Amino acid sequence: MLNTILTKLRHALQVSATDNPTKSTDNTVLDATLRQARAAEPPPVVWLLGKTQSGKTSIIRSLTGSPDAQIGNGFQSCTRTARFYDHPGDVPVVRFLDTQGLGEVDYDPSEDLAFCESQAQLIIAVVKVTDSLQDAVFDVLRAVRRRHPDWPVIVAQTCLHETYPAGSEHVLPYPFDTPGWEQRVFPDLARSLLFQQNQLGTLPGNGSVSWVPVDLTQPEDDIQPPDYGLEALWGAIQRASRVGLGDRLRDETRQADPFSQAAHQQIVGYAMASAAMGALPMVDMAGLPAIQIKMLYKLGEMANFSWNKRHIAEFSALLGPGIVTGYGLRMAGRNVIKMIPVLGQTGGAAYGAASGAALTFAFGKAACFYMHQKAQGAPVSAEEVRKVFTEAVQKGRELIQSFRNKDPK
Repeated sequence: MLNTILTKLRHALQVSATDNPTKSTDNTVLDATLRQARAAEPPPVVWLLGKTQSGKTSIIRSLTGSPDAQIGNGFQSCTRTARFYDHPGDVPVVRFLDTQGLGEVDYDPSEDLAFCESQAQLIIAVVKVTDSLQDAVFDVLRAVRRRHPDWPVIVAQTCLHETYPAGSEHVLPYPFDTPGWEQRVFPDLARSLLFQQNQLGTLPGNGSVSWVPVDLTQPEDDIQPPDYGLEALWGAIQRASRVGLGDRLRDETRQADPFSQAAHQQIVGYAMASAAMGALPMVDMAGLPAIQIKMLYKLGEMANFSWNKRHIAEFSALLGPGIVTGYGLRMAGRNVIKMIPVLGQTGGAAYGAASGAALTFAFGKAACFYMHQKAQGAPVSAEEVRKVFTEAVQKGRELIQSFRNKDPK
């Protein structure tokens, strides 16, 4: 069984003579192995608890940087009315759970809520600031906290602009994280925010409760800034949860670059999959090169960059013989260039799970740097590529270790 799996995994490394190997690569077994890895070490779960049209999708879009269309298409049902969204889809670093139907007539959410409660590492209640009827949401929060008195809760109050006077804009700088904010915002907004806070009251237990007013809109709404309160929400998430959601979703080195953010999420996902492979009983780390190659071409797709033979050769040479060893990528009828970094590995030695994950992370970061330089028409030096790679190995180890310190249930 093991030899069969590994043979098929290695077959995924073989590509056609075209410059777009992803079209002909057989990924069936690799995809199955990735699913096994996700099951062995599932991503943390964020439970978005709120009524329909409360702004849950806007929060997912803002936290992940994904457009609404992708989010809508990505939701999958997991109970009668609860659904989940894995991000990124192939190698998720986070799962969002959404309960639909709260507050609707003839809907008993007990079964769905019990399922979500059994899965979640973090609860974000989403309440639209103009909707004063939040009993269905607040009753669930009270019940959950009676069962889990130490669980932190974040309440995101959304759609603030709907209470503004005509022609008014957001109050800047963001006022809600300092005392006396009630005096610095529009009266209708202050009344609505305080009404909801008083309506919930004090939750049972000793876990923290963070209220975060946000207004997360799309550029075409022409409301500036479109991510009003997002940093405050991130701050609340970081304080409330130890699952490292910020490290999973945000590339702190290039916060203003959408591609870097999206690429970072993919790289972290493939690194986590590399680590999880070590836990699978019938798969050893010989399958790691297939994961790394799949990641490479995924990043190329995102950047509209073709990893042809010339690019592979150049990137391999820049990394250097001291770093690059490993498995080949065979183009039909032609020799391949060995391109998978195996820092310090000797022939036949198995990767440790953490080391394999760190190397996958570093390989992805170095590839992104290389693609960025090529897209800019800028020179790419071996010293720069190796520096990115070496620093990313250490960062990758730190991230993987921190991700495994999950919040206790």
